[in-house]
Amino acid sequence: MKIGIIGAGNMGAALGKLWARAGHHVIFSYSRDENKLRELAAAAGDTARVGTVQAAVAESDVVLLAVWLPNLEALLQTAGSLDGKILITCVSGLQPDFTGQTIGIPTDLKLSVAETIQQLAPTAKVVEAFNTTFAEILASDSRQFGSDLPSVFYCGDDSEAKQVVSSLIEECGYEAVDAGNLLVARTLETLATAWVQLAVSSQLFPNLALKALRR
Repeated sequence: MKIGIIGAGNMGAALGKLWARAGHHVIFSYSRDENKLRELAAAAGDTARVGTVQAAVAESDVVLLAVWLPNLEALLQTAGSLDGKILITCVSGLQPDFTGQTIGIPTDLKLSVAETIQQLAPTAKVVEAFNTTFAEILASDSRQFGSDLPSVFYCGDDSEAKQVVSSLIEECGYEAVDAGNLLVARTLETLATAWVQLAVSSQLFPNLALKALRR
């Protein structure tokens, strides 16, 4: 599979490396430091390379958005056609100090970030995922917590896109949990905020994960 990574921060770097090492063809893009992109691609292996945001979109089947919220709207306006692309978002409204807007770009509709992205890219197949895990866990040698795999919750409106994202989650070493349609992103983003703040206040950050238990 061809995967474009838009955002070379901790989340984009960690996920891109995992997918490249799983055999996917990955294009890293969107960094102020071109050397950082080249180093990422080299560390990820032979199936990874560097490109522009436009190339990452045009040449990929799946695109990961891992950027700061304030940059989102302008970025999507210049990214090129996202028609039919699976667009995974882990974009958070949290600031570096874990405070800030958590329910999308401020609008009268109070949409989630994921719903806002769907409005900005109406022909894409938006799926929210990976906002309930830390980049440090993704970058570690294993996602295992004792005998348990942590859960990653995901949501979206396109069933085929969700199946693809579920497989990508599992390839990263997580249990994939379908949380429902894209409307549920409002709840997932609130859950992610509470969970991140709990991890920080309990001094367990980043060594904390969520697990869906079943009877």
